[in-house]
Amino acid sequence: MTDAAVVVTVDQGSSGTKAQALDASGRIVGHGFAPVAEDHPRPGWVEQDPMEIWHSVQSAVAAALEGHNPRAVASLAITNQRESLILWERASGVPVGPMVSWQDRRSESLAARIAATGVAHSVRRISGLPLDPMFSALKASWLLDTHDSDRVRSRRGELCLGTVDSWLLSRFGGEHVIEIGNASRTQLLDLGTGQWSSKLLDIFDVPIGLLPRVVASDGPFPAVSGLGTLPDGVPVGAVLGDSHAALYGHGIRASGALKATYGTGSSVMGLVDSRPLQDHGMCTTIAWSTQGADTPTYAIEGNIRASGATLTWLGRLLGRTPQELADLADRHSSEGVHLVPAFTGLGAPWWDVEATGTLTGLSLGAGPGQVARAALESIAFQVADVVAAAGRAAAPATRLLADGGASTNKTLMQLQADLVGVSVERTLSADLSALGVGRFAGTSAGIWDDASLDPLERDTFEPGWSDADRSLRMSAWHDALRRARRAATDNHSTQRRDS
Repeated sequence: MTDAAVVVTVDQGSSGTKAQALDASGRIVGHGFAPVAEDHPRPGWVEQDPMEIWHSVQSAVAAALEGHNPRAVASLAITNQRESLILWERASGVPVGPMVSWQDRRSESLAARIAATGVAHSVRRISGLPLDPMFSALKASWLLDTHDSDRVRSRRGELCLGTVDSWLLSRFGGEHVIEIGNASRTQLLDLGTGQWSSKLLDIFDVPIGLLPRVVASDGPFPAVSGLGTLPDGVPVGAVLGDSHAALYGHGIRASGALKATYGTGSSVMGLVDSRPLQDHGMCTTIAWSTQGADTPTYAIEGNIRASGATLTWLGRLLGRTPQELADLADRHSSEGVHLVPAFTGLGAPWWDVEATGTLTGLSLGAGPGQVARAALESIAFQVADVVAAAGRAAAPATRLLADGGASTNKTLMQLQADLVGVSVERTLSADLSALGVGRFAGTSAGIWDDASLDPLERDTFEPGWSDADRSLRMSAWHDALRRARRAATDNHSTQRRDS
């Protein structure tokens, strides 16, 4: 065994939990992974088992520490899937129902009812987020309506409600807390005060007594307990939502650059000097905050619902592996075919829950190659729309820093550079969220200096299209988008006539 592991990071995501061990220089020296299943009991519903999530953390941490002395670990750091929500009993710690995932759409009708009362503008002004089922507030209403409809247990303090970071910290014991960046994604936080908003709690009918106390990204948090391999009492040095951790991992510390994470969905995010006066379809959120800071660090973000998920869907449809799809896309042009992956509506910058997935521009000559290329291009088009919206809300991006699974595709990265018109710098470091929160924790604890850490290795893709070519391609994409949004309206009109 060695004493190299100084910081252990936990990255709890939708598909499973990853863990890393970082040595005293901030380099990754250990890995662990444990899968977590998803359940889809009804169309649009996405659930996970909170206890399975906890057990996956225990397993992943044990694997990451193989060959290292657990007593050399100075700090644990957590990064997590955001917006997903869990309800549990305060006394026993037993979950009350499943975790409702950030991908879940069961609260769409509730969102429509709340919007009909005319409060959507106030919700966005206070929280920085559009009224949408992606965010936690509507999930909170559904969970309470289902498991505590009269809110009696909630008001008596018998229940706890929290995001994944809050749930994991609760397993260590101590006070019920939530990291401020994760809290800002619940749609229950007042971004101006950094505290729970009484108006938002009233709108979503969430008693304040079941919510955690909001703390900075470096705590204070409960110390580790019950992780098995890791000794009880190890301090938790940092907690960041996954997109926030990736932003920090890229080394972004000021406005100008944007990062794009290419996962199941995509997150385009960048720091801002102050809250934008107009959002232009972007979300305003808290990136992170440290103890004693006068104000938190703010960010703007655009969330895309389907990027990698589009390729997964198409692979299932065509009976092809992801690599086979990538090869098809490399060898073919889309030839005017556009795939708009509005499987659950459209996220940023449109926030249109009524939009419908469409495949347009088909001809008799179109085949799997053209559709595969259109699927790949849909990722780059959606990111380009969000980058443009970020420029309108704050300032034009100086460069785009890429990470995530789909960023390994060189064709996609070159297309992205061509569409956004700035350099795309792809990190070669895997698991950037885990690395980012680990570096945050080590810096906060004084284990290393942020400036002394090794820079990330990157590939750079320079734009090659003229402004005219870029405009022509984006115009064709926007035509396809209009059809996807009009199709939803036409479908609803037909349904009303038929009824």
